[in-house]
Amino acid sequence: MTQTFVDTIPMLPFGMLNAFLISRGDRAVLVDTGLPNSERKIEKALNARGLDWSNLTLTILTHAHIDHAGSAARVQTRSAAPLLAHHDELPYCQGQPPLLTPSGPFGRVFYRTGAIQRPFDTVTPDVIMTTDVFDLSEFGIAAQVLHTPGHTPGSVSVLLDDGRVIAGDLAASGILLGGIACRAHPKSPPFEEEPMRVVASLQHLLSLDCGLFFLGHGGPLPATAVQRHSDTLRQRFTPRV
Repeated sequence: MTQTFVDTIPMLPFGMLNAFLISRGDRAVLVDTGLPNSERKIEKALNARGLDWSNLTLTILTHAHIDHAGSAARVQTRSAAPLLAHHDELPYCQGQPPLLTPSGPFGRVFYRTGAIQRPFDTVTPDVIMTTDVFDLSEFGIAAQVLHTPGHTPGSVSVLLDDGRVIAGDLAASGILLGGIACRAHPKSPPFEEEPMRVVASLQHLLSLDCGLFFLGHGGPLPATAVQRHSDTLRQRFTPRV
């Protein structure tokens, strides 16, 4: 039986920023594209599996912040593979500045650097997801794209049939931007638009028996750690009567 691999593509050192390559046989799906000018890192990940751009069947954006969609336009040019994003993420894909609500002290400091607000090449997805579930079987991978809003309105996750899930920035782990150290410790990413929608999305994934969460910053985390983080968020943001 052909194995399905999930390879982390390190876009920054120490797990601070990750994209992912899902591959099965000679077909591959890219999840996120990293910062601008990250094409060579993606190409190296393909080559490490004996693949090249021609083997890429689909590129998925978990959301359209610069650190996840910064190379989307160039990947679209390099590969014949279509690009997928959720309909609710289109404004960010097309250049609207994102709503950046810091989740804590680091987010407030990071916001002042201006790094996350830098413009990147706008992109028009070839596949615009308008449903809550999008099946990937026609692209060679036994998985589904799920609408999991909260970090941004159009955030999505990719759930493989074995319970592994690439959850973008629904959660993070580690210190500062994520990764570096304490990577088993769950936390929020530096910015989060709607924390209670994040809770709902995390609980939905947990209800589907997701066992291992691959993350854009830090990770991976087991379901127990994600449940702990979800509970913390719920307690923090549930209005007190």
